[in-house]
Amino acid sequence: MTDYTPPEVWTFDAESGGQFSSINRPTAGAREEKALPVGEHALQLYSMATPNGVKVTVMLEELLASGFAGAEYDAWLIHIGSGDQFGSGFVQVNPNSKIPALLDHSQDPAVRVFESGSILLYLAEKFGAFLPTDRTRTEALNWLFWQMGSAPYLGGGFGHFYNYAPTKMEYPIDRFAMESKRQLDVLDQHLAKNEFMAGAEYSIADMAIWPWYGALVKGVLYNAATFLSVHEYEHVIRWAEEIAKRPAVQRGRVVNRVWGEVQLKERHSAGDLDAFF
Repeated sequence: MTDYTPPEVWTFDAESGGQFSSINRPTAGAREEKALPVGEHALQLYSMATPNGVKVTVMLEELLASGFAGAEYDAWLIHIGSGDQFGSGFVQVNPNSKIPALLDHSQDPAVRVFESGSILLYLAEKFGAFLPTDRTRTEALNWLFWQMGSAPYLGGGFGHFYNYAPTKMEYPIDRFAMESKRQLDVLDQHLAKNEFMAGAEYSIADMAIWPWYGALVKGVLYNAATFLSVHEYEHVIRWAEEIAKRPAVQRGRVVNRVWGEVQLKERHSAGDLDAFF
């Protein structure tokens, strides 16, 4: 552990190192003039296949698989490593410059929707699907908002210091590993008594949580399965494997993906995915 005394006033003097240091800044707003492309469908998604992006493409593919033709969409790649999220067009859709972001052109003017949880809820209400209408609706929303509040500790906390930070530091890794395991235990205890997050019904809560915690227990997030002893969470693993078998999940997880064996940079019709599945 190194000694560090914070300055009286923090200033941004130089990049701190690490995978995303070249794009991180302490200011918001557009950095370049760059319009967003628009396809033929009402729903225009601007995203990348990170866990937060996968939530929305899984939802859209689930809607299509359920017969909602109005859920057809164009998915445009926003490569966050290249700073696409700071283009003026994207910032107009999401002033926070984070993926995913959605424009719904079925209304005039088009409705912008940003933050992945907000997009899931918007689509669920728009199509009347994957959100219970009885008292379990509140349970689904409980877990949706649990994910939105918890995942930053897994991603920006554990994931950053364990996987992306330029140097490994014991204190933050220990702190966020402990919190990540606590969160997995929260899920495991709940899933020991429930098939899905809201009970017996698959919902947007599962779609929100699975790309993060399902990927973690299956060893594809941060390569941390051994480090976090994820084999201890048998109920989370059962749930993660069950969701991974869903055809719409398999389709949605590769949209806007630019790594791995199956990649689909952009998606403009169901046929773009049919070539893989």
